[in-house]
Amino acid sequence: MESNIALHATSHLGWVDYGIFIFYLLITIAIGLYFSKGQKDIKEYLMAGKSMKSLVVAITVMVSVFSGISFLGFPAEVYSNGMGYSLLAFTSFVTTPIVNSLFMPFFHRVKLFSAYQYLEARFTGKLRTTIAIIFLSRTLLWLSLVIYAPALALEHVTGFPLWILVLAMGCITTFYTTLGGMKAVIWGDVLQFVVLMGGLIAILIVAVLGTEGGLDGVWAIGKETGHISFDFSFNPAVRVTVWGVILGGAVHNLVLLATDQTSIQRYMTAKDLKTARKSMWIKAFVWVPCAFLFYFTGLVIYCFYRDSGYDPVSSGALLNVDQILPYFVVNEMPKGFAGLIIAGIAAASMSSISSGVNSMTTVSLVDLIAPYSKQDIDEDKKVRYARIMTIIYGIVITLIAFSAGRFGSLLEAPVRIFGMLGGPLLGLFLLGMLSQRANAQGAIIGWLSGTLVTIAVVFATDISFLWYALIGVISCYVIGLVFSFLWPKPMKDKTQGFVWKSRFESEEN
Repeated sequence: MESNIALHATSHLGWVDYGIFIFYLLITIAIGLYFSKGQKDIKEYLMAGKSMKSLVVAITVMVSVFSGISFLGFPAEVYSNGMGYSLLAFTSFVTTPIVNSLFMPFFHRVKLFSAYQYLEARFTGKLRTTIAIIFLSRTLLWLSLVIYAPALALEHVTGFPLWILVLAMGCITTFYTTLGGMKAVIWGDVLQFVVLMGGLIAILIVAVLGTEGGLDGVWAIGKETGHISFDFSFNPAVRVTVWGVILGGAVHNLVLLATDQTSIQRYMTAKDLKTARKSMWIKAFVWVPCAFLFYFTGLVIYCFYRDSGYDPVSSGALLNVDQILPYFVVNEMPKGFAGLIIAGIAAASMSSISSGVNSMTTVSLVDLIAPYSKQDIDEDKKVRYARIMTIIYGIVITLIAFSAGRFGSLLEAPVRIFGMLGGPLLGLFLLGMLSQRANAQGAIIGWLSGTLVTIAVVFATDISFLWYALIGVISCYVIGLVFSFLWPKPMKDKTQGFVWKSRFESEEN
């Protein structure tokens, strides 16, 4: 077959595509306006009144971390390096039982708004405050990349300048998140999930039909080029291996689901513990085929161009491989479909941005303002403060996004950020939940040491980015436990109900 891509190296969207894209953005704004009513208290604004059902919670937990980085980065990874990273999709079956049996009961027992309230209950308020600040800093970096990723890809295929796309993404997301609170975020996630999956399936159909031999042709080309192969090496310096993806990837996902406020706040919107646990299992079974679709899309697009004899990456038609999916969409998809899929790319990022900003607002209000306020803040003021902080964070993230291109590839950048800072944090939570001997002094030393060890590994060794989080977990836990023996055991009120062996039998709300 002959691809028409060479004739359209600078082609952009048609008016139908622009219309669909703009219509989608207007729908997201409408969602914010619709849910702006009835935000009477902070529980309603930040936690959706703890009234959400399991399927909706499952979708929002998944979509909140399934950003434009995933939409662009996963296919780009497979296009360049093959299907090795695709095994990450199956780690949900490892992380879900751990989250459901260990972390979720504690979070529901404390009846928290913020995950870091547990750290004060188990260790000390100073640790809670410090970790909250670290979370805010890390999330600022991540969300700026989440805005930058689709804006960079869309710049080349739409013809709009990068700064306009960054500004539009940041402003629209901030607008509907500020107005509608958590309910706008959650129902926006549901809409964005539908757009995402519909777009992916359309891409796969076009790419498979356009490859000689269809699926058999894809399989043959994948085997011939080594794109369907897996590296079983135990060398930690090898970028992607089976063991690195399964072990390191599972820990990375555990960091997201068990210690990151963005995910935790989503499943805490469930009406009770049973519903939250059910939502996590639904999420696991839905995540696997959805994530695999992203990886398989990269393989099919690679085979499509390999079959055509034209590679838009090596030819210089693209700035980098992360633009391969939108490039294929604009040049190969029927008019109208391109607009839908470009909207899907924006949708994926807008979902993560809204979730992240909402979580940052929660942490700021609950962990940094309320504990140090000399008088109780009434509900109206809390909602007003939350909206003001949402606007501020939206503006700051948008500004940082203009320099986010320095962070690295779309696949590796978030894993590096969460590995360096999230791994030691997971070690800290595990230390508190699994060891009755761990005390505040040991926890602080363990967390600081784990963070320093991980940073040293990142900048001073050739170890793959997949191992960063696991190294952070182990170093924090071991060092923290050892140093805890230099001080007395913690008081009973710091362990009773907050350590796995001593938690209350009744976990239901």
